[in-house]
Amino acid sequence: MAELQAEKRIILGKKLTALRKGGILPAVLYGEGVSSTALAVPMREFEKVLKEAGETSLVTLRVEGGKAYNVLIHDVATDPLTSKPIHADFYAVRMDKPIEAKVPLSFSGESPAVTNEGGILVKVLHELEVKALPKDLPHEIAVGVSVLEHIGDKLHIRDLALPPGVSTEIPLEEVVALIEPPRAEAELEAVAKPEEAPVTEVKTEREVKAEEKAARGEAKGTEEGA
Repeated sequence: MAELQAEKRIILGKKLTALRKGGILPAVLYGEGVSSTALAVPMREFEKVLKEAGETSLVTLRVEGGKAYNVLIHDVATDPLTSKPIHADFYAVRMDKPIEAKVPLSFSGESPAVTNEGGILVKVLHELEVKALPKDLPHEIAVGVSVLEHIGDKLHIRDLALPPGVSTEIPLEEVVALIEPPRAEAELEAVAKPEEAPVTEVKTEREVKAEEKAARGEAKGTEEGA
């Protein structure tokens, strides 16, 4: 299990910007039977653990003073420009109580329908909500697409091999992935270059009145000439 060191934090509000510039990530610890506590963790160490554990694997969080918690990294906020973490929540879990979590799906293998028939693999789901004891939560769930042999074939929830102790309440007939027929070149070009709508000339109210006035003048001149 990955480990992470943390210190209790008293810096709040606008001063957090300076904390982040110093390589420290503001965080909060909470959970069942755990009082909400503001923490500070080394940014570099946090990113390393996040890459290793993700948001579904348990992490041992050691807070100054020697207290250790089994936690899940939860709700990581990131900077919209740099994608760097700017805040994180640590959710302390009970090891004897099942929890619900969204686990990423990891697609692997090659589909014969794609290689032999030119089909298009469509990944309908990218994560699956599961229920398990914290120790049984998988880092990811494997999805093999080699069973998709022909255009129109589908993979359903019931086709997934969930690890022992892991269950889901998602309907078993829910589609995980499917093979669509190849698109014709003309269809692809139409999608890439949508047909431009004809430009319609729009006249201002002043132009319309001017044309009406001119028309009345021509009509009057014609009557006089007659």
